[in-house]
Amino acid sequence: MVYRLSSLLVVFMAAAISIASEDKEIYVVHMDKAKTTALDNILGDSKKWYEVVMDSITELSAEEDGGEEASAPELLYTYETAITGFAARLSNRQLEALNKVDGFLSAVPDEMLSLQTTHSPQFLGLKFGEGLLTSRNLANDVIIGFVDSGIWPEHASFKDGGMKRPVPSRWKGVCEEGTRFTAKNCNMKLIGARAYYKGYEAAAGKIDETVDFRSARDSQGHGTHTASTAAGQMIDGASLFGMAKGVAAGMSSTARIAEYKACYSRGCASSDILAAIDQAVSDGVDVLSLSIGGSSKPYYTDVLAIASLGAVQHGVFVAAAAGNSGPSSSTVVNAAPWMMTVAASTMDRSFPAIVNLGNGQTFEGESLYSGKSTEQLPLVYGESAGRAIAKYCSSGTLSPALVKGKIVVCERGINGGVEKGQEVEKAGGAGMLLLNTASQGEEIRVDPHVLPASALGASASISIRNYTSSGNPTASIVFKGTVFGKPAPVMASFSSRGPALKEPYVIKPDVTAPGVNILAAWPPTVSPSKIKSDNRSVLFNVISGTSMSCPHVGGLAAILKEAHKEWSPAAIKSALMTTAYTLDNKKAPISDMRPNSPSATPFAYGSGHVDPEKASKPGLIYDITYVDYLYYLCSLNYSSSQMATISRGNFSCPTYTVLQTGDLNYPSFAVLFKRNSENNSAICKRTVTNVGYPRTAYVAQVHEPEGVPIIVKPKVLKFRRAGQKLSYEVRFADSGKKSNSSDPSFGSLVWVSIKYTVRSPIAVTWK
Repeated sequence: MVYRLSSLLVVFMAAAISIASEDKEIYVVHMDKAKTTALDNILGDSKKWYEVVMDSITELSAEEDGGEEASAPELLYTYETAITGFAARLSNRQLEALNKVDGFLSAVPDEMLSLQTTHSPQFLGLKFGEGLLTSRNLANDVIIGFVDSGIWPEHASFKDGGMKRPVPSRWKGVCEEGTRFTAKNCNMKLIGARAYYKGYEAAAGKIDETVDFRSARDSQGHGTHTASTAAGQMIDGASLFGMAKGVAAGMSSTARIAEYKACYSRGCASSDILAAIDQAVSDGVDVLSLSIGGSSKPYYTDVLAIASLGAVQHGVFVAAAAGNSGPSSSTVVNAAPWMMTVAASTMDRSFPAIVNLGNGQTFEGESLYSGKSTEQLPLVYGESAGRAIAKYCSSGTLSPALVKGKIVVCERGINGGVEKGQEVEKAGGAGMLLLNTASQGEEIRVDPHVLPASALGASASISIRNYTSSGNPTASIVFKGTVFGKPAPVMASFSSRGPALKEPYVIKPDVTAPGVNILAAWPPTVSPSKIKSDNRSVLFNVISGTSMSCPHVGGLAAILKEAHKEWSPAAIKSALMTTAYTLDNKKAPISDMRPNSPSATPFAYGSGHVDPEKASKPGLIYDITYVDYLYYLCSLNYSSSQMATISRGNFSCPTYTVLQTGDLNYPSFAVLFKRNSENNSAICKRTVTNVGYPRTAYVAQVHEPEGVPIIVKPKVLKFRRAGQKLSYEVRFADSGKKSNSSDPSFGSLVWVSIKYTVRSPIAVTWK
């Protein structure tokens, strides 16, 4: 063994003699596992072995250069289970040296260096310097306003380095002083910050300034995370404990940020929210990102719907979170048609933590624990770990005598995953398996665990529970780090679903975007788990929710607004919707983590997953004016007082015409039929605007919902110039095949030209 190691190092040393300092790139290096495993007994951790090799290259390079210190290769991290090898920053000549090493397989340039959350832009198809991310579009004067929990202004994501363009002259906002916040905290990136807490203090009492801040400073992390997701600066080497490592930056990394704090430890007062949105529009924001929401209610009682309609009237694009109350139907919030309602789905990045049971069964879970894998250890669960309620691993339920040195199985519920791990660690446990219930399905939201732990889906959890009742159960946990290539997107189970409980006359949500395990900026004073007993400090954190998917779309809207300054909020929304896709990266229909629901539907993802590059060239758009929205509200038969609440009293519904809910010029179709009726039918009218080739023709392709024949008139739209508007109508009929069913039926209408494909989903429900 010693000879073999020495021989391998000699090969490295000989190859390294000619290596000089060069420009370097990051590579993922694949090694032959069979030829490196044997060395583990000598050096232990394979990472140490790689470090020894690289130190040798550096030393001999310096010797060859006459004693001048050579540029050392930089080891980023090692792979031990999914693949064998490492990631390192290497020069071309160092890479050539690796080719001479026995056991070397291949080196692939790292593709993780992309904008925002170290992977979102790459997954969304964005490339720096190309398409939407050219220098013209990156010279961005778009201002994104956030109504959230505040911001940590000193974070590197909000520095203004490289931003030489002055703040837009139309900006009227200020950097408001308050607790630990001064005007100096703002710059050319963070151009405004305000705090609203009068409503909150009236309901919850005066803010405890030892816990929170009566200023725009963030004490929770949520606002910092969402702002950096949409518009954070480029930060090299961002990660959480070395996981998800790469270049982090917002979707629109050169956009300006204006923060409006209206959320505190116990929630967000609607009065404060209204004040924040109102001020943001007055200050001059172009985009509003609202990762907040309440319950479904009529628009005239929904403060977010009312305030956002006023924002849209002033040309402000509004992105809003769909809610985290899935997977039940009719849980979607922020469902007003003038809001871009965003669902949450996965990316192809994962953090595998493999569980090997003593009976030979193997299950893949996930974890953000970045330490060493465990050995095969005894497994305890429930009464074998303490009291009967010990299966939840809550405070004081685990017995140190039963748990010490063992892996503890814990059920989700009562307390959080990191808290369960703290209880296991306190009792002397060596690891934890965190199990999903049947209702939680296969969805796994990773946690920054304090000890070796793996979270597992419902099916694996059933097998593990059964195995714990066998004689002398054992398990080990093996961590693979950060892995790419999983089928994606997949709809998150927590993502709220349509149809809207109130006013279900448009399909909601509108689109889906990355919202699961998103890495973004985090205040250093807030632990990654947000648990008081967790004293760890991080600059980036991984969290999940439609709160994370919403700013993705807000940032994309900012880029589209810069690329198409003449587009209205409805035009930007239409472009994102009609170009969205419904197939995953494996060319299969987007799947769903909702239990017993393998394929997702428009009530989960709306029009589909956003595709920003295609959205920049949509071909056709469905535009909607402020008055169009008011006519739509009139079609809901709102009273004059209800209409006055929404329109601020300056609009009266026409009495000379009958308005139909289906005639709102929306980029999707929601049709409601009466159950057990013999004469169900509907007609929807639409008008499209040509933003593609001046002279072009589009042909209608219809994918009919089951039991619903469709006729489109006309079937061909012939445009003669850019900006031309043409209208069509869609006739829906009920064949009677599904009228006794409570299940919705889905289809689509696609307008196809030589270059463009403009797709609208169709949802038919029987009430």
